[in-house]
Amino acid sequence: MTAIAIDDEPIALEIIKSHASKVPFLELKETFTNAFEAAEYLQKEKTDLLFLDIKMPDISGMEFLKTLSHPPMAIFTTAYSEHAVQSFELDAVDYLLKPFSLSRFLKACNKAQELYFLRNNHQSAFIFIKSGYEQIRVDLSEILYVESAGNYMNFILTESKILSRMSMEETLDILPKEKFIRIHRSFIVAVDKIEKADRHQVWINDMVIPIGKSYEENLHLLENKHSPNPNTE
Repeated sequence: MTAIAIDDEPIALEIIKSHASKVPFLELKETFTNAFEAAEYLQKEKTDLLFLDIKMPDISGMEFLKTLSHPPMAIFTTAYSEHAVQSFELDAVDYLLKPFSLSRFLKACNKAQELYFLRNNHQSAFIFIKSGYEQIRVDLSEILYVESAGNYMNFILTESKILSRMSMEETLDILPKEKFIRIHRSFIVAVDKIEKADRHQVWINDMVIPIGKSYEENLHLLENKHSPNPNTE
């Protein structure tokens, strides 16, 4: 995806530039401290994503977005939390509250990438997972399940494992909901990797994964949606 960033603070733009350089599927083409210069650029250059500050001296980021006849996807970056609701009314992809970490930035970019594929009638077949200082591309078809491990999430793949410092909520955000479901406070499973299930557990390869009582409804919804063989228990 191509992107530009607009912020009246040069230091903020440097942080975005640094974070963006670590996201393999993102190309930050330009940065602007002047929103009107950015508007001229957008008239000439195809851009998929905006990183947009809200409080700027001449025009707010929200007002700027409203002036665009065909606006790109937008991720708002701001030091003020009170504009969050209004930003989502403008269909913002995400709302980054300064100062934001690289992992939080990547989460927003992953959301934008998923929306980008949906808008272009494609389905993203992979995600990027941060492990240490690396961003590892992982095909969704390789993920068997994900297990919470304290402040980390352990992605169990067909041939390997990846430990990433993420929360359960961040993991759910980057995994497509039609392919992955949470069945326990500590487990997310790949729907198409479930070999069999009963009321209390599912089987994936040789692993037996428990179903938490508060997540039983998730599995019932899955059963209704996919109409599995009623003899499978």
